[in-house]
Amino acid sequence: MSLTERTATSLLADLNSGALSASELMQETLARIDAVNGRVNAIVGLRDPDTLMAEAAAMDSGPKRGPLHGLPIAVKDLANVAGVLTTFGSPIFADNVPEQDDMIAARMRAAGAILIGKTNTPEFGLGSHTFNPVHGVTRNPYDLSRSAGGSSGGSAAVLAAGMTALADGSDMMGSLRNPAAWNNVYGFRPSWGRVPSEPEGDTFLHQLATLGPMARTPEDIAILLDVISGPDPRQPHGMAVEPVAPLGAADPNGLRIGWLGDWGGAYPMEEGILDLCGDALGVLETLGCAIEPVAPPFSAEAIWQSWIDLRSWQVSTGLAAFLAEGAELKDSAIWETERGLALTAHDVHKASVVRSQWFRAAAALFETYDALILPTAQVWPFDADIPYPTSVAGKAMETYHQWMQVVIPISLLGLPALAVPAGFGAQGLPMGVQIFGPRGSDARLLALGAAYHAATDWPAQRPPL
Repeated sequence: MSLTERTATSLLADLNSGALSASELMQETLARIDAVNGRVNAIVGLRDPDTLMAEAAAMDSGPKRGPLHGLPIAVKDLANVAGVLTTFGSPIFADNVPEQDDMIAARMRAAGAILIGKTNTPEFGLGSHTFNPVHGVTRNPYDLSRSAGGSSGGSAAVLAAGMTALADGSDMMGSLRNPAAWNNVYGFRPSWGRVPSEPEGDTFLHQLATLGPMARTPEDIAILLDVISGPDPRQPHGMAVEPVAPLGAADPNGLRIGWLGDWGGAYPMEEGILDLCGDALGVLETLGCAIEPVAPPFSAEAIWQSWIDLRSWQVSTGLAAFLAEGAELKDSAIWETERGLALTAHDVHKASVVRSQWFRAAAALFETYDALILPTAQVWPFDADIPYPTSVAGKAMETYHQWMQVVIPISLLGLPALAVPAGFGAQGLPMGVQIFGPRGSDARLLALGAAYHAATDWPAQRPPL
């Protein structure tokens, strides 16, 4: 097995013991990027190779800096990295080279990671297909004609293609879960507040998006989650957390798992997705879990309306100034911003009341079930040359993002969710399921994921690059 195929857990163990040098790993990483990134276009803004090799050599000759010592990581292009081109996928920031790290980059750097560049993302992270006018399209390593998803499509594709062993992502509307499913890797949306965002602008009102880790194993996810977790005293909603690494597999025997399927038909699914999800449920059954179908616990329509209002309100707060200045924005950014600006305070309050009602209904479910499961996506990876699907299973989509509706019951409540691979469909394309629980159940979900991974190891089926 080559270095670029190994897990972060094994690489870090060898880096810590001295059996592997950071220089050797960096050399192999750069060679792998050179070999495959031209076809996938997942890493953008790659730093100078000689500079990176020098940083790796300094790691080898210096003291151990932390749990990520000597590990190369590319940071999602929605986070500032000092001295590295950071565009947010927008022409507005095509020449932006920040002087300071955002918090997630700073925490990874302090833990010893070598930040090698950025991973591609859609413009301002909007939509689950990674393309933008600055860096172009990121393609799926399992089929280069297909989308890698988004907005963490670059992160997921980097992992699938073996360019790095760990990646950071972010998730508002499935932005790390959907790409994880489409790239046959794991993505973890933590409990909202576990991983702090940047301490700027409003830090009280908006609770939809969160940063999170991505990897090829749940054990690796736990390592990065510990690095980026923990409260920031400048923000009001952070939580003190216990470490989850090193992660041990749970004993799933006797766990009661609720299967929500297509939410009683509310979420149209392309052919074959529910069947493949059923295979993943079968694995959990063989591990001793009791899988029970669950009727729709809340109105999908009410969740959707609450979501699109709260999302547009939040997105508009960040983009309204650009729109007012006449900046060139993509159509989905304009749509979100104009919707958000048209909302009244009472519209936002009404949406949050519905969110509160759904939270109470979900809490009642978790009195019965240890975890709940939904498909991670409603469509297979689609043509990389279209912006988004306009219909799903014959049903027309009303917005640019309605085809992602299956992720929002989780996002709306800030619940933790682990996206796990479920295998491959008839066309050889990956898909997954999302296992979620109440706020604070992060460690339990990851431990269940570790047991599932031990029984499946889907990421070992590498893409044909």
